[in-house]
Amino acid sequence: MTRDLDVIIVSYNTRADLVACLASLHEHPPARLRRITVVDNASDDGSAQAVRERWPDVDVRSLDRNLGFGAANNVAMRASDATYLLLLNSDTIVPPGAIDALVARLAETGSVAAGPRLVDGENRPEVSSGPMLSPWAEFAQRLRVRLAARSGAVARRYVARLTSRERTVDWVSGACLLVRRDAAIAAGLFDERYFMYEEDVDFCAALRAAGGRVLYTPHATIVHLRGRSPRRGGPAATAYDRSHLAFYEKHRPAWAPFLRLWLRIRGRGIR
Repeated sequence: MTRDLDVIIVSYNTRADLVACLASLHEHPPARLRRITVVDNASDDGSAQAVRERWPDVDVRSLDRNLGFGAANNVAMRASDATYLLLLNSDTIVPPGAIDALVARLAETGSVAAGPRLVDGENRPEVSSGPMLSPWAEFAQRLRVRLAARSGAVARRYVARLTSRERTVDWVSGACLLVRRDAAIAAGLFDERYFMYEEDVDFCAALRAAGGRVLYTPHATIVHLRGRSPRRGGPAATAYDRSHLAFYEKHRPAWAPFLRLWLRIRGRGIR
């Protein structure tokens, strides 16, 4: 089988998660795997050194500053010449055969990008795909995410049905996103105005604008250990607000002033 798949993992101070993710990849390597690249966003927890010592076969690219998620992925995507690129969060665990199944479904359906079913550490499914962002779509998506977090039987059945159906979607989560490299290059890679959050939705929009199909498939399942972590205060919330506003200014400019006003009302004005 042709080895035409590169796995790209961006990491920032996630040493324990990164080691666990890489261990799962090395224990059951995908059949088409050519190379694993770790792009370290100037971590100070010894992540890069830990990887170099344990897995000399992994290509570690240490950046001198934190570029953010999208820009760091772009570094590795530009350097690769593989047919397929798998963008993988460091807080994931890859079960045997999952990536092979994901690549197979992308190839069989003629899609340019695909995302798997994501589950948390207790095997509960995560809502990891959805429609293009708009005020109404976001409202509906938040309801789905809240249902996924509940333990009631009705909520569990609804989320199980939602996440067990393969379909074309507007976007899939950047926690595990498989893309054809030629399509990624043609789409301009990640828009680097997004430091963190919304870059996956924007990237999928660019892929679709170029005529590509984005696929969500439950034929592959990946464990996403922090998929249910909420955004609270601090830098993560600020990064989300900035990206959210940038997304609306780019894709929904008529709504951007209302979002900016809403953020100010909530004491989260973005300059």
